[in-house]
Amino acid sequence: MASVEQVREIALALPEAEERETWGRPTFRVRDRIFAMLSDDGAFASVKATKDEQAALLAEEPEIFSFPAYVGRHGWVGVDVTRVDADHLRELLTDAWRLTAPKRLVRAHDAAR
Repeated sequence: MASVEQVREIALALPEAEERETWGRPTFRVRDRIFAMLSDDGAFASVKATKDEQAALLAEEPEIFSFPAYVGRHGWVGVDVTRVDADHLRELLTDAWRLTAPKRLVRAHDAAR
């Protein structure tokens, strides 16, 4: 299972990612655009996703994934950080970053890997 420290480690390892407090909560951004947010206690995260991915995750594991307030209607998915596997969390955060980062930055990241 993952932890708030792992969320930070994974998110901040992505190119040009930064953490900034917004609305009293940690948010993770790439070029000033949010791709993930943590709850006050760090037990839950909201992660940018497509509406199709959101629907699949909610149907697949409703005990881990949820429809977050405010941003859920845009495809974001709520994640119970204390119950999600660290590898799955890495995939979710990376996909969220890819949806948010400029295409040129994503291509440079892919080429470096």
